[in-house]
Amino acid sequence: MNRDTLLRVIEDLKGGRAVSLTPDDVPAFSDAATAGNEHLSAAVLEQVCAGLGAADVPTFERALAAVDAGELAWLGFKVVYDADAAVANVDNEVTKKYGDVGSADGENLVFFCSDSKEIVSSREPSPRDMFQMKDVTRGPSMHNEQFDGLTWASVALFEPVRVWLLGASDVACELAKLARHVGFAVTVVDYDESYINEERFPDVERIVLPGGNFDGLFGHAASEGDYVCVLTRGHMFDPQGCLWAARNGAHYTGMMGCAGKNDTVRGICLERGMTEEQWDAVKRPIGLKFGAKTPAELAIAIVAELIDVRYRQRYSQEARDRHDKSIGR
Repeated sequence: MNRDTLLRVIEDLKGGRAVSLTPDDVPAFSDAATAGNEHLSAAVLEQVCAGLGAADVPTFERALAAVDAGELAWLGFKVVYDADAAVANVDNEVTKKYGDVGSADGENLVFFCSDSKEIVSSREPSPRDMFQMKDVTRGPSMHNEQFDGLTWASVALFEPVRVWLLGASDVACELAKLARHVGFAVTVVDYDESYINEERFPDVERIVLPGGNFDGLFGHAASEGDYVCVLTRGHMFDPQGCLWAARNGAHYTGMMGCAGKNDTVRGICLERGMTEEQWDAVKRPIGLKFGAKTPAELAIAIVAELIDVRYRQRYSQEARDRHDKSIGR
């Protein structure tokens, strides 16, 4: 959710006006996200908004502060579809017990939750509500099906990591779908429109370079937090991809290919100004090692590595160790 939307909501709440949010603002309520889920829809989002009032101003103000500070934080939505069941449901014999009370009440709620588990809401949650409110940090909720009468959704208050796929190869085609599915923003770059088209790469940004080569890539800029996957068709333009990533200071660069080809790319890159340190920072071959061979399998290996890189970028070693301990790894 962007800053302008939050400001508008705050102004409407303070002015006593009705709040309007759409699935464009909260994609968890979109048709694509809610297919087969009768409890979440655009109409349900309207019902949640209808229950908002002045008491919710601090929730949205905290969300706005998180956006301005670049925090890992979410705006969460508690959606009640059976009030009696939500309040009365009991813990099962397997999961941890969260008290003798189910949900704190039978009403919808919008709340703020940060990665540090800070929660801001207009009403006091029950211990069980608190458990699920914290779960939005795992996006949007890991245990929607665990308790009766209510469900949960959320929207991130931070921008997704951008992944550049340099080359519209078959691997890139598979990877674009997976990377978008796990929350990355995806940009695909190639010069051949017969490969980089909407049918092969739907719902992602596509950049068609002029001139039948990758020279035009250097007219585009990446951010330091971006990830770059060098996957050019036939490896013909892998050197340009590696050089471009290095010059833009990409957080992560990975390149596909065998050792012999990579040595050739190294020589070209060093001749064109890349340092040994920059070359050593290129992950090669790209992707986690588990025997992947086909384009789809290689895409799984690559996106798994991207998830791991993102996890290590966002969380300290201490936080990762604590998480591993909590799940018994």
